[in-house]
Amino acid sequence: MNKDNLICDMETGICGVPGEANATGFQMLDFSKPQEKADLYYVTDPICSHCWAIEPQFRAFTERYREHLNVHIVMGGLLENWDGFADRANGISGPEDVAPHWREVGEQSRMPIDGSLWHTDPVTSSFIPSRVFKVVQKHDPSLAPAFLRRAREELFAFNRNISGTAVLKEITDGLGLDGDAIVKEAGTPEAQQLLEEDFRTAARLGARRLPTIVLANSNQQSVKIAGARPLEAYEEALKQVLTEGKPVAADPPNLQSVLGKEKRLFSKEIEVLYGISREEVASFVARAFPDGSFETENILGETLYMLK
Repeated sequence: MNKDNLICDMETGICGVPGEANATGFQMLDFSKPQEKADLYYVTDPICSHCWAIEPQFRAFTERYREHLNVHIVMGGLLENWDGFADRANGISGPEDVAPHWREVGEQSRMPIDGSLWHTDPVTSSFIPSRVFKVVQKHDPSLAPAFLRRAREELFAFNRNISGTAVLKEITDGLGLDGDAIVKEAGTPEAQQLLEEDFRTAARLGARRLPTIVLANSNQQSVKIAGARPLEAYEEALKQVLTEGKPVAADPPNLQSVLGKEKRLFSKEIEVLYGISREEVASFVARAFPDGSFETENILGETLYMLK
């Protein structure tokens, strides 16, 4: 404040800068304690089908409890290559075994998965898109979740091989980044080191299955949830780790902002985020966009909503 410019008002008894706000002298101050936060570690992989399946629940959880969460996405390293790989629990020993498993996951979760690329153009390694994720995260952490989402859409819904250079460049270009430079950097030893740091974090968290979500408080007490779970399971875990009372769920952001950010949402995601039924989604979206500035596409029996 410049004392040479102070003017004293005889009526209010206030000396201050002319034109300064709050000339009445009354002002509401908020001394409330900041809401307690937990660290959320999400151990995942771009080609993890169950990770795709929990997109509706994960988005709803992180949006509703955003004031209580610091979210960290950790790559888990699902498939380095096919040499000696075997997932005996799901009967997978080669690429061709993945398709029926994926289709079953998609049908159960209502997050559509084609999976026929495993017969024609199989993913050779999940480490490739995982390294791109780490490079994007290095250059702009805010774009890393968007990259992961777009990669999963291309793989699961649109049946494209995200271990291929062209697809990865297209995705990163679409985020406003230099796709060619990002993908080239993802092939360097430095990018592999970034990925291995995530693997060490996953090991420290005890994440042996994907997806794994770990919630930890400031006292280093934590709750670990492995596998796909309903929204209520994540809410209960958050209650367990917070030490200063029950977490307060915020209202979800309006659909215009969510769809503007995400670009595409499946019906199931809108249902879980806003707590509405499948039958209510079409009218809900129409009310949110009275100008009709959205379009839909049927993907394996599920409705995909997109902005025009």
